[in-house]
Amino acid sequence: MAARIKTNHVGVYYYMQPRLGGPGAEKVFYIVFKQGGKVHEEKAGRQYADAMTAAKASRIRAARIEGKRESVKERRAREKAEAQAQASRPTFNRLWAAYAAQREPSHSLSTDAGRYQKHLAPALGEKEPGELVTLDADRLRVKILKTHSPQTVKHVLALLKRIIRFGVRAGLIDPPNPRKFSIKMPSFDNTRTETLTDEQLAALLRAAAEDSNTQAGALVRLALATGLRRGEMLRLRWQDIDTDAGFITLPRTKAGKVQRVPLNALALEVLAGLPRTSEYCFPGQKVGEHAKGLYPALRRIRKRAGLPDSVRPLHAWRHVFASRLASSGESLYVVQKLLRHSDGRMTQRYSHLADETLRQAADKAGRIMEQAGQEQKVVNLADHRKA
Repeated sequence: MAARIKTNHVGVYYYMQPRLGGPGAEKVFYIVFKQGGKVHEEKAGRQYADAMTAAKASRIRAARIEGKRESVKERRAREKAEAQAQASRPTFNRLWAAYAAQREPSHSLSTDAGRYQKHLAPALGEKEPGELVTLDADRLRVKILKTHSPQTVKHVLALLKRIIRFGVRAGLIDPPNPRKFSIKMPSFDNTRTETLTDEQLAALLRAAAEDSNTQAGALVRLALATGLRRGEMLRLRWQDIDTDAGFITLPRTKAGKVQRVPLNALALEVLAGLPRTSEYCFPGQKVGEHAKGLYPALRRIRKRAGLPDSVRPLHAWRHVFASRLASSGESLYVVQKLLRHSDGRMTQRYSHLADETLRQAADKAGRIMEQAGQEQKVVNLADHRKA
């Protein structure tokens, strides 16, 4: 055993021990002091690993005698307790995990998970719900608005509200104090609706059919024929299509439930032209994955059709599908069912098209009546002349 070596400082000594992380030896300093009628002997630190000296060890000894410094054992116990307390804190990350666990797997949950990880976790993940103040929500809203649309901000803040409501209902957190914490939702007009003239629609269909990327062209035509969403088309599997019954069954939708979409002649034609080389109707380059990276081709089709850049590929075709139906005189109720909107208010953006169709019909009725009136005047005039 190494010899105990005294220093010039009272109650401080050291042992020579092999150096940690290097060749040779180093001093390992210890202190001895009396406190509460007991003699204590504690390690102060190593010469190189802890940059310890006899003088520094003497100051540590003095602080321990005065009760101004914890022992190594006390410090480790405190750090362990703090770590355990930190691990059990009801943070937003843990609240999100509980919220997600009680929901059924769905496309909606996957979308919420993406929004949480991208926006909420970095800003609020390690905070406790009780620590939140209105300024936290305001900063989050401003930050997201710098790079995303108001619609994205709305979705993220709505998710934050749902997580908090879940925590309160489940008894995991206390209700937030409305005087300290409130969420201001952004105001915006979300009634943007893309429409195409007959010439533009014909040009789009022609550009889609002629494009070298057959998958992108088929996506455009299928969207125009069915009003399907981008994700619904890309995740579409052959097993979901019943051509005999004329329906597509969507097992995972934005609404989080199974939905059915009727197939018309154009949709059947598009699907019939797709090769069955994968479980997916639009397969990706890797086995077991759907197609990805089609937007360059979709933008090329939009350009070839002569459409402005403001027209959104795929999403716009869903609007065109609905707009054409509404302007043809179809009821908004039917349009809502075909778009699979859970809330009829989402379909109201097409009401002006339906109103225009009604106005045109009313004008036509007026012209019919006017014509009938003119014909009656001619008859009356002829009768008068005969008399």
